[in-house]
This record gives sequence, C-alpha cells and structure tokens, in this order.
Amino acid sequence: MSDSRQSGNGQPAASQEAPVRRARFSLILLIPVLAIAISGWLAWKHFATQGPLISITFDTADGLTTGQTQVKNKAVTLGTVQDITLSPDMRRVTVQVQMNANSAHILTDHTRFWVVRPRINGASITGLDTLISGAYIAIDPGAPNGHYQTEFKGLEAAPGIRSDQPGSTFWLVAPAVGSLGQGSPVFFRDLPVGEVLGYTMPPGGDGPIVLQVFVQAPYDHYLRTDSRFWNVSGVQVGVGAGGLKVQLQSIQALLSGGVAFGLPQRRVGVDAPLAPANSVFKLYGSQSEADNARYHQRFKVATYVDTSVKGLAAGSQVTMFGLQIGSVTDVKLEISDPRILPKVRVEMEIEPERILSAPDTQAKQVQEFLTAFVASGMRASVQSASFLTGESMIGLQFVKNAPPAQITYEGDVAVLPSQPGGFDGIMASVSTITDKIAAMPLTQIGDHVNDLIAHADGRLNSREVTQSLVAFRNSLQNVDRLTRNADQHLPALMSAIQGTLNNAQTLLGAYGGDTDFHRNLEGMILQMSQMARSLRFLTDYLDHHPSALITGRRN
Repeated sequence: MSDSRQSGNGQPAASQEAPVRRARFSLILLIPVLAIAISGWLAWKHFATQGPLISITFDTADGLTTGQTQVKNKAVTLGTVQDITLSPDMRRVTVQVQMNANSAHILTDHTRFWVVRPRINGASITGLDTLISGAYIAIDPGAPNGHYQTEFKGLEAAPGIRSDQPGSTFWLVAPAVGSLGQGSPVFFRDLPVGEVLGYTMPPGGDGPIVLQVFVQAPYDHYLRTDSRFWNVSGVQVGVGAGGLKVQLQSIQALLSGGVAFGLPQRRVGVDAPLAPANSVFKLYGSQSEADNARYHQRFKVATYVDTSVKGLAAGSQVTMFGLQIGSVTDVKLEISDPRILPKVRVEMEIEPERILSAPDTQAKQVQEFLTAFVASGMRASVQSASFLTGESMIGLQFVKNAPPAQITYEGDVAVLPSQPGGFDGIMASVSTITDKIAAMPLTQIGDHVNDLIAHADGRLNSREVTQSLVAFRNSLQNVDRLTRNADQHLPALMSAIQGTLNNAQTLLGAYGGDTDFHRNLEGMILQMSQMARSLRFLTDYLDHHPSALITGRRN
C-alpha cells in the first residue's frame, strides 16, 4: 500500500514543508535590565558619595530630627543626622551623622560642631531662619593640619572665633565683670569690632576674673602695649559744668554689657609697639579711670578731718581751683584713745604729671611745692562735688589769714593741714557768729533801752533841754544877722583892699630899684592880692552856702 497521495487529475501531489517562525526581541526585556543598571548606578553613587559616619555628643537634642536635620557650613549641606541616642549615664545625647564624601578631609581634632537654633542674648537675636527651616548643626573646620577623627563633643553655643575670620584674641583682668558675658561686644571709637568669648573664674573664687576677647582684623592692629580697656555696660549719668550728662554706648551694651578700648594720649614722636596676640590688659571700670591710668607718678598725701565725710570714698577727686590733681585712695575712721576725739583719715595720691610739665618730676620737687603752698595758707577740706548725687571730693584751697601751719610726715606720707569746707565750713562760720552773739550782754542792753524809752518824755520836758533849745534858736538868729552883715560889709572891705593894692603899686613904681624896701613892698602887695582873692572866694561860697557858717564847709 503506497503512502503517496494523488491529486485529482491522477498525478501524485508534491511534498510541502511546514513554515518556521523566527524569534523576535521584546522591549519588555529592557525594563529589568534598566532597573538593574539604575540600581547599580545608584548603589555606586551612594557608596561613592557617602562619607564617614561620625558621632557628636550634645547636652540636649532639642530641635534635632532623625533623617531631617542636616550639617551645614555656609548654607551648604555636608551631612544628615541618622540616629539620636542617649548616653549610658542619661546626661548627654549622641547624634550619629552620615557625612558626605567630600567632607572627610575637614573631620579633624580642630573641627567644632554646634546646633543653630533661635537664641536671644542681650540685644542680639540669632538663628531666626531656623524658625521655618528647623534647627541644623553648624560646623567650623578649624585650623588646617589637624588629626583625623570621627568622635566629637559639640558646643552649646556658637564660638566667638571662626577659622575663616581673621583677628586676634586678648585677655582682660578685672575684679568683677558686671553685666559682661559671652557675646558682649567690643567697641573701638563706637564701632563694634569684636566680642567677649568668655571668662574664667580664679581658683577658689578669690582674685581677679580673666576675660577672653576677640578683636577682628584690621582693628586688632590698633591695639598697642599701652592701650587701655574699660567697661561700657549700662548707662553713665553725671553732672558737670554743662549740666546733666547721660552717656549710652549702644542698646546692645545696655542690655548685654560691653567693652571699649581707645588710643592713649602720647607725646610727640613717642609710639608704643603693637600688642601681640594673647596680651594681657587691665579692664577699668569707666573711661575716666582708664584716662587717669596714663599718669604713672604718684605722691602720697593724707589729711585728718573732724567733720562729715559723707559721699567721700576711694576714687573721689582731689582738686585745686576746680581742676583734678589726684584721687582719694582710702577713707577710714581712726579712734586711738578715748580721751582724744576721733578723726577721719583721708589718704590721697597726687599725680604730679597733671600739674607739672616736666615728665620726670621728682618727689622732692613736689614736696617743695606743697611746703610752700601750706605756708601760704593752703588747706585741705571736704567739699561737695554734686548736690544731685551727694558725691564729695577733697579740695586744696588757699585760705586768707590762715593760722600758721606746716606739713608733717608719717613715714613717706605728707600730712596736710585741714579745715572745714563746703556746707560744714558754712555751718562752722555760722556757729562762730552765733557764739559771738551769745557772748554779747543782750539782757543789759535791753534793760538800758527800756529805761531810756521809759524816761524819754521826762528828759525832753526838763528845764535843761528847754534852755538848750532856746539857746540854739538864739544862735541861729545871730548867725543869720552875721550872714547879712557879711553880705553888706564884704564888698566895702574888698574895695578898700583893692585901693590899698593900687596905692602900693604906685608906691612900688616910685621907689624902684633893687633895694630891701622895694622887695618888702613887693611881698606885701603879693600877700594882699592873695588875701583879696581869698575874700572873694569866701564871699561867693557864702552866697551859695550860708549854712557853712554853722556846719562848716562840705567836700
């Protein structure tokens, strides 16, 4: 039996092959390939850009959030917080931060971290931008060439000095800081040029406090070895020649305190060297104290007073003619013997450079001046410096008709004589006057006046007084007659004298020549002429002043 098939026409059919499909490339297969490629690229990028994992310890994690809080420097993100845990002793928090790869080189022992959050320090407000964006961790790389590390201790506040901020640090020594604190500004000619970094208490709490300040460049080059710092915290109120004076450095200094420094006064051609970094300066309480510090010579004097010294304290002025020449250093009450009245000893320091032009004034020259001044009446007295504040001062003034006195010495201290001054001096003068009035016999004087008044009427009506008044009236009548007679007879007398003078002139002409008779006659004529002139003046004066015959001539 044959397997061949025949066609309908009786011929055998040709053999046919089955069609073969070719395999086609599907785009769906690219999806996993691309996913694997992207995943690999992301993984490579993650490990390539991932930096080291560091840990930072803070006192609190306030404002920090895992996976959100970032580490920034100059607004550039350098890492992200990965984890926040408490330390085993529950006192601090440990923050794990994943840093970027390009920040590994700044992780050294010089690097500092702190949390930036809203802070109010006195008049300065920082971190306001974090109210919207949230807190972040700031980083300061510090000085280069540090040792690599991954564990850090964070700061609780921003450091005063940044590694990218040029300047110098200095140390100030003060007995008290007042309102000064970290972040207080440093001023130079009213411009803020730095800030206070902090302060250190002495061991045991006894001794001066040391403050560290930072002065920005180029202002740190204005500091010399003889520069002076002073405290400008708060408001300074004073009363001077111009009236009430109120001085305020700035609102920030009012709230958070402040420090200022300036250029000291120097002689021409003399300039102190620049102050190197970490130099130590004294912090004065005010600008006036800092200005007074330029006087280096001191001459110790003292005085004893037995009046009130209220308002007088260490630092009060010592003046002469209203100008300051020194300051008070100590005021203390001395009681040595119950039989001797107590006195107040006032110790002072006179600064000769204030009054003598020679810069190298010797103590011997000052002693000579004081000795001569005391001999001329110079005395020390307590005077009021301000009635508004009650402040007092020591005034060296020259007293007229002062009793003799001289300087005494207690060791190397010159003791000046004193006398009450100011209101006490006025009260002492008033007391002297009242003592003199009290010593007057006022009772006897009053008795005599009362007796005189009581017997006045009887004495006025007595015969003696009546006779005296009648005699006085008769005298006035006689004077009046004499005046009228003088007016009548004086012209005749003047005519007679004038005729005598004419006859004398004729006789002198007849007997001329240089003889004794001629000279005597000439002298007589001259005397008669002077007499006639005097009579004429007398007549004119009596015409205008008839009462001169009784009262005499008035100047």
